[in-house]
Amino acid sequence: MHRLEAKFSCLLLLLASAGPALAEESPIRAMPPSVAPSVELPLWQPNQRYAIDPLPPLDDENVRPVSFDVPAAYHPDLPLRCPIAERTCWTWQVAPEGLMYRSYLAGVREPRIGVQLFHEPLYGWLWDGSIGGRIGLLRYGTEDPLWAEGWQFDAEAAAFPRLSADADGDLISADYRYGFGLTHRLGRLESKLAFYHLSSHLADEYQLSHPWIDRINFSRFAFVLGAAFYPWDNVRAYAEAGWSFHSDGGNEPWEFQFGIDYSPLCPSRLCGAPFFAVNAHLREEVDFGGNFTLQTGWQWRGTSGRLARIGFHYLNGQSDQYQFFREHEQQVGVGFWYDF
Repeated sequence: MHRLEAKFSCLLLLLASAGPALAEESPIRAMPPSVAPSVELPLWQPNQRYAIDPLPPLDDENVRPVSFDVPAAYHPDLPLRCPIAERTCWTWQVAPEGLMYRSYLAGVREPRIGVQLFHEPLYGWLWDGSIGGRIGLLRYGTEDPLWAEGWQFDAEAAAFPRLSADADGDLISADYRYGFGLTHRLGRLESKLAFYHLSSHLADEYQLSHPWIDRINFSRFAFVLGAAFYPWDNVRAYAEAGWSFHSDGGNEPWEFQFGIDYSPLCPSRLCGAPFFAVNAHLREEVDFGGNFTLQTGWQWRGTSGRLARIGFHYLNGQSDQYQFFREHEQQVGVGFWYDF
């Protein structure tokens, strides 16, 4: 019995001395106990800022809280801001979205879709319409449809009919315009070099009912140089000069126009935004008189920059229907306009 106890004691001593060596050579190590901190998240509420501490690794030096915000786009009470876009890389684009030199809002011979209903003391109630648009064909510049920078080649075409607003609705006259332009924008400065042709025609039905009115062959082929500048994000001041190298029907070579547009640049919510525009158009054939146009009202701008407007229309000066360019008109009415 004593001999068995001695052997068992020797075995225990042997295992106790070999234990540290076996622990060093073994590839399996016991994982130290880890205590995960409990995280209690508050209930989500809008317009709140939360911080979440993830479970820390073994080294606690690089632990940083992760914070996130509720996106501002989901906050209906925050104001919508649309600053002028920053420059990005320039690329070639065919049929690009947007324009670099947009139509003058109060320009009466700009290509757009629109109509004015107004009263003129001499002719009574009239409809003046515009059916057309301006599009981009080729661009070397940025891809932002709202505020692109670079160079762009545009095309334009429009018809400008005048109809009586009585029950018959007879066509009185119509002007037609088409052209092409090279436009440029860099920062707040815009410029264009363009060509256009414009011709004016007296309607047959109106000529039959008014045989004492002589039709004139009014037409012009002209080059245009224009520039515009944004002193503030939503305010545009512009001026342009046009020179016709071939004129007919009493038309003379030189014309000038200038004006100011106030029109928010960012896409509109459903409620829209106000706009205000004035334009002066001076023509050599009327001794550099011409007409003054004022339009104001409400607008809605889309994500591509296209603009729909409704509002008040006022024109005072020589007629913008060139069959009657020597006659003075005063137009007071309302209108709808859609610019591309």
